[in-house]
Amino acid sequence: MAKKEAEIKTVMPSANVIVSCRGEDGRDNALVVGYASNCSYDPPMIMVGIVPSRFSYDLMKQNPSFVVHFAREDQREAWKYLGSESGRDGDKLAHLGLTAVDGDVVNAPVITDFPVAIECSVMDSMMTGSHEMFAGKIEAIHADEEFVNDEGQLDLSAGDLI
Repeated sequence: MAKKEAEIKTVMPSANVIVSCRGEDGRDNALVVGYASNCSYDPPMIMVGIVPSRFSYDLMKQNPSFVVHFAREDQREAWKYLGSESGRDGDKLAHLGLTAVDGDVVNAPVITDFPVAIECSVMDSMMTGSHEMFAGKIEAIHADEEFVNDEGQLDLSAGDLI
Protein backbone atom coordinates (compact mmCIF):
# COMPACT_ATOMS: atom_id res chain seq x y z
CA MET A 1 0.00 0.00 0.00
CA ALA A 2 1.40 3.42 -0.98
CA LYS A 3 -0.16 5.34 1.86
CA LYS A 4 1.73 7.01 4.71
CA GLU A 5 1.03 6.06 8.31
CA ALA A 6 -0.43 8.79 10.53
CA GLU A 7 -0.50 9.19 14.28
CA ILE A 8 -3.53 7.56 15.88
CA LYS A 9 -5.70 10.22 17.53
CA THR A 10 -9.14 11.74 17.02
CA VAL A 11 -9.32 12.77 13.39
CA MET A 12 -12.83 13.96 12.60
CA PRO A 13 -13.35 17.72 12.40
CA SER A 14 -14.48 19.18 15.72
CA ALA A 15 -17.91 20.69 16.05
CA ASN A 16 -18.12 24.29 17.14
CA VAL A 17 -21.27 24.17 19.22
CA ILE A 18 -22.23 25.66 22.55
CA VAL A 19 -24.24 23.42 24.86
CA SER A 20 -26.33 24.88 27.65
CA CYS A 21 -27.75 22.91 30.54
CA ARG A 22 -29.38 23.43 33.93
CA GLY A 23 -28.75 21.72 37.25
CA GLU A 24 -31.49 20.45 39.52
CA ASP A 25 -30.97 23.60 41.63
CA GLY A 26 -31.82 25.78 38.60
CA ARG A 27 -28.25 26.89 37.93
CA ASP A 28 -27.56 27.43 34.22
CA ASN A 29 -24.28 26.89 32.46
CA ALA A 30 -22.93 26.69 28.93
CA LEU A 31 -19.76 25.27 27.44
CA VAL A 32 -18.19 24.73 24.05
CA VAL A 33 -18.37 21.09 22.99
CA GLY A 34 -15.92 19.69 20.47
CA TYR A 35 -17.67 16.33 20.13
CA ALA A 36 -21.15 16.80 18.69
CA SER A 37 -22.96 15.26 15.76
CA ASN A 38 -26.22 13.91 14.45
CA CYS A 39 -26.78 10.37 15.67
CA SER A 40 -30.27 9.49 14.40
CA TYR A 41 -32.69 10.80 11.81
CA ASP A 42 -35.73 8.87 13.13
CA PRO A 43 -36.25 10.23 15.69
CA PRO A 44 -33.98 13.20 14.99
CA MET A 45 -31.21 13.13 17.60
CA ILE A 46 -27.95 14.91 18.41
CA MET A 47 -25.08 13.46 20.41
CA VAL A 48 -22.79 15.65 22.53
CA GLY A 49 -19.72 14.51 24.45
CA ILE A 50 -18.78 15.95 27.83
CA VAL A 51 -15.75 15.08 29.95
CA PRO A 52 -16.86 13.98 33.46
CA SER A 53 -14.55 16.53 35.12
CA ARG A 54 -16.43 19.45 33.51
CA PHE A 55 -18.87 21.46 35.63
CA SER A 56 -21.66 20.89 33.09
CA TYR A 57 -21.30 17.11 33.33
CA ASP A 58 -22.95 16.96 36.75
CA LEU A 59 -25.68 19.34 35.59
CA MET A 60 -26.47 17.04 32.64
CA LYS A 61 -26.58 14.02 34.94
CA GLN A 62 -28.94 15.83 37.35
CA ASN A 63 -31.27 17.16 34.64
CA PRO A 64 -31.06 15.11 31.43
CA SER A 65 -31.67 17.83 28.87
CA PHE A 66 -29.57 20.31 26.92
CA VAL A 67 -29.68 22.93 24.19
CA VAL A 68 -27.21 23.02 21.30
CA HIS A 69 -26.41 26.53 20.03
CA PHE A 70 -24.57 27.78 16.98
CA ALA A 71 -22.81 31.14 17.23
CA ARG A 72 -21.96 33.67 14.56
CA GLU A 73 -18.38 34.50 13.69
CA ASP A 74 -18.82 37.92 15.33
CA GLN A 75 -19.62 36.09 18.60
CA ARG A 76 -16.25 34.33 18.68
CA GLU A 77 -15.10 36.10 21.88
CA ALA A 78 -18.15 34.78 23.78
CA TRP A 79 -17.56 31.34 22.24
CA LYS A 80 -13.91 31.40 23.39
CA TYR A 81 -14.91 32.45 26.91
CA LEU A 82 -17.54 29.70 27.18
CA GLY A 83 -14.94 27.19 26.02
CA SER A 84 -12.14 28.26 28.33
CA GLU A 85 -13.74 29.23 31.66
CA SER A 86 -15.48 26.96 34.17
CA GLY A 87 -18.96 27.44 35.54
CA ARG A 88 -17.52 26.42 38.90
CA ASP A 89 -15.90 29.87 39.05
CA GLY A 90 -19.03 31.91 38.42
CA ASP A 91 -22.02 32.58 36.17
CA LYS A 92 -20.55 32.60 32.67
CA LEU A 93 -23.79 33.72 31.03
CA ALA A 94 -24.12 36.73 33.34
CA HIS A 95 -20.44 37.59 32.88
CA LEU A 96 -20.97 37.78 29.11
CA GLY A 97 -24.32 39.58 29.41
CA LEU A 98 -26.09 36.78 27.54
CA THR A 99 -29.86 36.35 27.77
CA ALA A 100 -31.11 32.90 28.71
CA VAL A 101 -34.79 31.94 28.72
CA ASP A 102 -36.47 28.68 29.63
CA GLY A 103 -36.71 26.17 26.81
CA ASP A 104 -40.16 25.67 25.34
CA VAL A 105 -39.96 21.90 25.81
CA VAL A 106 -36.89 20.99 27.88
CA ASN A 107 -35.73 22.21 31.28
CA ALA A 108 -32.60 23.90 29.96
CA PRO A 109 -31.72 27.47 28.99
CA VAL A 110 -32.06 28.78 25.46
CA ILE A 111 -29.47 31.53 24.94
CA THR A 112 -31.35 33.94 22.72
CA ASP A 113 -28.23 35.87 21.68
CA PHE A 114 -27.11 32.96 19.49
CA PRO A 115 -28.89 32.56 16.14
CA VAL A 116 -29.73 28.85 16.47
CA ALA A 117 -30.86 26.83 19.49
CA ILE A 118 -31.84 23.15 19.41
CA GLU A 119 -33.66 21.80 22.48
CA CYS A 120 -32.88 18.16 23.29
CA SER A 121 -34.05 15.58 25.83
CA VAL A 122 -31.40 13.03 26.80
CA MET A 123 -32.54 9.56 25.72
CA ASP A 124 -29.38 7.67 26.67
CA SER A 125 -25.68 8.08 27.27
CA MET A 126 -22.53 6.02 27.24
CA MET A 127 -18.93 6.41 28.31
CA THR A 128 -16.64 6.22 25.30
CA GLY A 129 -13.33 6.73 27.06
CA SER A 130 -12.59 10.36 27.88
CA HIS A 131 -16.16 11.59 27.24
CA GLU A 132 -19.69 10.58 28.10
CA MET A 133 -21.78 10.85 24.95
CA PHE A 134 -25.31 12.11 25.63
CA ALA A 135 -27.82 11.25 22.89
CA GLY A 136 -30.57 13.86 22.86
CA LYS A 137 -33.86 13.72 20.98
CA ILE A 138 -34.49 17.02 19.21
CA GLU A 139 -37.62 18.50 20.76
CA ALA A 140 -37.63 22.02 19.27
CA ILE A 141 -35.49 24.20 17.01
CA HIS A 142 -35.36 27.99 17.30
CA ALA A 143 -33.53 29.95 14.62
CA ASP A 144 -33.17 33.46 13.32
CA GLU A 145 -35.17 33.89 10.11
CA GLU A 146 -32.12 33.75 7.84
CA PHE A 147 -31.41 30.18 8.99
CA VAL A 148 -34.86 28.82 8.06
CA ASN A 149 -35.37 28.10 4.36
CA ASP A 150 -38.60 28.41 2.36
CA GLU A 151 -39.54 24.82 3.26
CA GLY A 152 -39.23 25.59 6.98
CA GLN A 153 -36.02 23.60 7.36
CA LEU A 154 -32.92 24.67 9.25
CA ASP A 155 -30.16 25.85 6.87
CA LEU A 156 -26.88 26.35 8.73
CA SER A 157 -25.12 27.44 5.55
CA ALA A 158 -27.21 30.63 5.41
CA GLY A 159 -25.09 32.66 7.83
CA ASP A 160 -21.56 33.26 9.03
CA LEU A 161 -21.37 30.64 11.79
CA ILE A 162 -18.24 29.68 13.71
